[in-house]
Amino acid sequence: MPNYRYELKSASGQINAGVIAADSITAATQMLRSQGSYILSLAAVAQSQGGGLQKLLSFNVQTGPSAKDVMNFTSQLAVMIKAGISIRAALEGICDQVDNVKFRDILQQIKRDVEAGKTFSEALARFPKVFSPLYVNMVRASELSGSFGGMLERVAEYLTQQHETRAQVRAAMIYPIIIGVMAVSTTVFLLTFVLPKFVVLFEGKEAAMPMPTKVVLASSYVMRTYWYIILAVVVGLIWMFFWAINTDWGRARWDQVKLKMPIFKKLCRCLYISRSMHTMGELVNAGVPMLDTISITANISGNTLYKRMWLQVYVAVKQGKKIAQPLQRSPLLPRSVVQMIGSGEESGKLAEVLSDISEFYQKELKNVVRTVTAMIEPLMIVVMGALVGFIAMSIILPIFKLSSLVK
Repeated sequence: MPNYRYELKSASGQINAGVIAADSITAATQMLRSQGSYILSLAAVAQSQGGGLQKLLSFNVQTGPSAKDVMNFTSQLAVMIKAGISIRAALEGICDQVDNVKFRDILQQIKRDVEAGKTFSEALARFPKVFSPLYVNMVRASELSGSFGGMLERVAEYLTQQHETRAQVRAAMIYPIIIGVMAVSTTVFLLTFVLPKFVVLFEGKEAAMPMPTKVVLASSYVMRTYWYIILAVVVGLIWMFFWAINTDWGRARWDQVKLKMPIFKKLCRCLYISRSMHTMGELVNAGVPMLDTISITANISGNTLYKRMWLQVYVAVKQGKKIAQPLQRSPLLPRSVVQMIGSGEESGKLAEVLSDISEFYQKELKNVVRTVTAMIEPLMIVVMGALVGFIAMSIILPIFKLSSLVK
């Protein structure tokens, strides 16, 4: 159980310091708060790392902070701020617990900026690759309204929901990828290792072989003889695909394809609509200016077509129009969603309406993920079985034919 060094200020003004053992910094905070004192500082006690061999064995390559790192940081910070710990002490305590070295350096820089007199949102804005514009703007709005702790909780909930959504979509994609890899691997194995053992049976009898057998034997010969060319072509195509989707033109075309694929188009639409509505609703609730809200929603939508749609809304709102007006001309949002947004603007309950739409599409996304997974599973099994069955029949058919000729 880790130890935490604390400094408390009692109701009478007396300052006490000491060390407490707890499962986590959150548990330590609750234990100290139960004493009725104000927590001035709370930080984990550094533990020795052992000898040089232990350091060498524990070495690992550190990457940048992940979305989960930011989510955990936000949740811990929200708990500590609501417990009455100052932002400086909270950052110091969390820094000592962070395993990712790069993220720890970022948090220490944020702590130094806060100590130098900058607001927390200004310190966060220095790291746009870690803390998104949505994160920074919600924190900035909470600083102006005085609801810092509560807003951090909302940011943590937002990040948690987005993480769960990505996990759902990723889970729906993993199964077909695994089945596809297995199908390709099995086919390559049969053509390159199994089929050549039967070639000697068919030598000199090419005229008696059916067309499927000729096709399979030719494919096996090409794959065994020119495997390096095939491998180079496959690697080149994969490289070209990832290069293309990193260009503006390629990204736009790929985003169009995702919205037209027979099985995945509904999943993608639910994902983009849910993400846009949830982001917009949180920003409106936080009191972020509408133009900033629309701009952030555009950049966080995740699809080029939806980004263009929200940028068109941005231009229209800047000209004094309502949000629903430009959305009526877009095929990317269902008519019912546009009508609900218009009603929310008219009634002054836009944030509530956006939250309701987001919640509906979040549930719809879960149903679509289940449906897509259920559809892909038998489809991929049929495709894999057809490939293996075709190769097997291509080997068996000429054997039957040759045996009948012998008789």
